[in-house]
Amino acid sequence: MIQTLGIVPRHVIVLSAPDTVLIERNLGKRLDPQTGEIYHTTFDWPPESEIQNRLMVPAGISEGETAQKLLEYHRNITRILPSYPKILKVIPADQPCVDVFSQALTYVQSIHRSNAPFTPRVLLCGPVGSGKSLQAALLAQKYGLVNVCCGQLLKEAVADKSKYCEMILPFFEKEAAVPDSIIMKVLSQRLDQQDCVERGWVLHGFPRDLDQAHVLDSWGYKPNRVFFLNVPFDSIAERLTLRRTDPVTGERYHLMYKPPPTMEIQARLLQNPKDADERIKLRMDLFYRNAADLEQFYRQAITLNGDQDPYTVFEYIESGIINPLPKKVP
Repeated sequence: MIQTLGIVPRHVIVLSAPDTVLIERNLGKRLDPQTGEIYHTTFDWPPESEIQNRLMVPAGISEGETAQKLLEYHRNITRILPSYPKILKVIPADQPCVDVFSQALTYVQSIHRSNAPFTPRVLLCGPVGSGKSLQAALLAQKYGLVNVCCGQLLKEAVADKSKYCEMILPFFEKEAAVPDSIIMKVLSQRLDQQDCVERGWVLHGFPRDLDQAHVLDSWGYKPNRVFFLNVPFDSIAERLTLRRTDPVTGERYHLMYKPPPTMEIQARLLQNPKDADERIKLRMDLFYRNAADLEQFYRQAITLNGDQDPYTVFEYIESGIINPLPKKVP
């Protein structure tokens, strides 16, 4: 789920301790019903007798209940950990919390180098719904690249109230295109950071036309691998027009691939106006009007059929990264 949204952690830490230790720790918890504060009979006992006298045992921490939760945790964690083989660190939690924190801090401050045969600077091009975000997430996970989504960078610049916020916000409010000059300031700030320089990056969402490609090139950001993902309109319409959001929980569904579990939820689902059939067609037409110029500009680009299983597409992209570029016939 988080990979399909383009969220890729740089570090993953697992705190590990024997179940007997965890059960014992849990049994020592005490709740202050007035403040909601959690205390512990061994590690964090309040000095005030008034607080001590009103503490109570929280619900759900009995030995049996804790053991059941641990059983569920062990069942799920074994399926999660293989997703992060290169960035995972297990830290024993059965030691003083200061030592645990020190080891965790040291690890998250470390920088992973890409395990690709060179430092990749990958550009993914394709119409809306072609799978660029998912492929970028997969590349970031396997090769340690920095996932740079142009649209997400602009949203973060506004949400974080960065120095570019006031420049971007008026265009967001009018639902107008942000000028290339502003985009490049935000983009260059990210691509110049140390992790992008050392590990490489995978960029998507920019450039979308020849002028933007020239701007990106003039700023010195030259991708050494470019992929075009081609997907027909019918397939993209199926992917996007059936997307829905639950306004109550924020959960995202797909009426075909991830339908809501109940009729009650289905009845309240909403469609993003951007996912309407007409708007998708307009965005696709705009991409393909510019695609020929972009392909001509990036003459070493590799064109792929994006209308396949996403992991098959990823294998083709991976092959294009680890192998020398094919020579183009004049």
